[in-house]
Amino acid sequence: MANRLEKLAAHLQVAGSANGAGVDAQLTSMEQKKIFGAVGSQSDDDVVIVSAKRTAIARARKGGFKDTTPDTLLKNAFEGVLADSKLDPKEIQDIVVGNVQMSGAYSMPGRAAAVLAGIPESAGFVAMNRQCSSGLEAVATIASKIKSGVIEVGIGAGVESMSNGGSPGDVSNMPPMDLNSIFQHPVASQALTPMGITSENVAAKFGITREEQDQMAVDSHAKALKAQEQGWLKDEIIPVTVTVEDADGNEKEVVIDKDEGPRAGTTMEKLAKLKPAFKEGGSTTAGNASQVSDGAAAVILMSRRKAKELGMPIKAVFRGYKVVGVPAAIMGIGPAAAIPACLESTGVSVSDVDVYEINEAFASQATYCVKKLGIPMNKVNPVGSGISLGHPLGCTGARQVATLLNTFKREHKKLGVVSMCIGTGMGAAALIENEQQ
Repeated sequence: MANRLEKLAAHLQVAGSANGAGVDAQLTSMEQKKIFGAVGSQSDDDVVIVSAKRTAIARARKGGFKDTTPDTLLKNAFEGVLADSKLDPKEIQDIVVGNVQMSGAYSMPGRAAAVLAGIPESAGFVAMNRQCSSGLEAVATIASKIKSGVIEVGIGAGVESMSNGGSPGDVSNMPPMDLNSIFQHPVASQALTPMGITSENVAAKFGITREEQDQMAVDSHAKALKAQEQGWLKDEIIPVTVTVEDADGNEKEVVIDKDEGPRAGTTMEKLAKLKPAFKEGGSTTAGNASQVSDGAAAVILMSRRKAKELGMPIKAVFRGYKVVGVPAAIMGIGPAAAIPACLESTGVSVSDVDVYEINEAFASQATYCVKKLGIPMNKVNPVGSGISLGHPLGCTGARQVATLLNTFKREHKKLGVVSMCIGTGMGAAALIENEQQ
C-alpha cells in the first residue's frame, strides 16, 4: 500500500509541477473528496434536490387533518413537488416513504397514493420506519441510490397521521416480543424506555433545568409565529382541501394551508404552571415537548447530470448523511453524536454551517445538543420546530428539508444541517448545500 501511495504521489508531483500546483495541494484535494462530493464543488454525479414541499402541520385528533387519511396527505405532497418542479412523473424511478405508526409503514396505501398523484406503476415504492428520522432516512436512501447509480431520479418522503395512529407512549401498540429476555439484559431493556422518560433522563444527567426547557419552548413559538406573520412559510406549504366533521357530525370542506401548532401568548409564566407529564417532580411538560401532529412532505432528488438534461432548476445538493447509535435511555442526545459524525465525513466544521434544523422532540434534549455542540441559537430552527410547528413522526425529517431549502432562499445561506434524535437510541444528521440564487 505504501509503495502504491508513493507512486501516486510521484505521479501527482509531475502533474502538479506542470500547472504550478504542488503535490500537497493535490493530495489535500483528494482527501477532501467526499462520498457525495466536496462542498463548493460541482460534478455531474452530485445528488441534487429540485423540489421539497410539505403540507401544513395540523394538530392531531382535533385539527384540520383529523378526518384525513395518511394516503391523502401523501398524495398531496407528491402532487405538490411534481407541480413545483414541473417534472414529468414518468422520470421517477423509485420512491421511499418514511412512516412510523401505520402497520407495515403504510406501504400499500402509500403505493396507491403515488399512483393517485399521477406517478406511473413503473416507479418503485418502499415504505420504511426508522422512528423519528424516517422522513430524512427516506431522502437519504434515495440520495444513496442515485449516488450509487441504481437510479437517476427519485422521491424521498414522509407522512404521519397521529390522528389515526395510537398514542406514541401506548404500550398496547408494541409488537410481540420476548419481554423476559429483553428485561433481563441491561442494555437491550433500555430500548423500551418510554420517550418521556428518556427526556427526563437527559435533563437529569446533563443538568438541563426546567427554566431552560421552558425558554426553548417560548422561543420556538415566538419564531414560528413570526414566520407565519411574515409569510415565510407559504413557499414550502402545499394547500390541501379536505372534509372536516364537526362535533355535531356536520361536514364541511376546508383548505388547510397554515401550521396549527404555534401558540400566541406562550410565556415563561404560563409554562411554569404546567405539571410534569411523565414523572413526578420531573421537568418535561406538555408545553416543552413536541406536539402530536398530522402532515406529509416530499423531496425530489436526481443526479446533476439528469437535472441538466431535463433543464431542472437545482435548489440544493445533498452532501452527507450519518446515523449514530447512542444509549437508548438518553436517546435525545442523538443529534450531538450524529452532527459531528456527519460534518467530519464532509470536511465541514460546526461553525461552517449557517442553519441547523434540529428537531425539538423535547426541549431537554434539543437544549443539550445545542449547548454540547456550541451552536449559536440564532442558527437553530429559525422558524420553530417540533415544540411549535408539531412533530408528525414519519414526516418530520422530510419537512425539515423543505423548511431548510425555504430558509436558504429567504436568507441566502450556504450550508444547512437537518438532524433529530431517534427512539431506541440513535441520532441522524444530513448536510445540505444551497444552490439557489
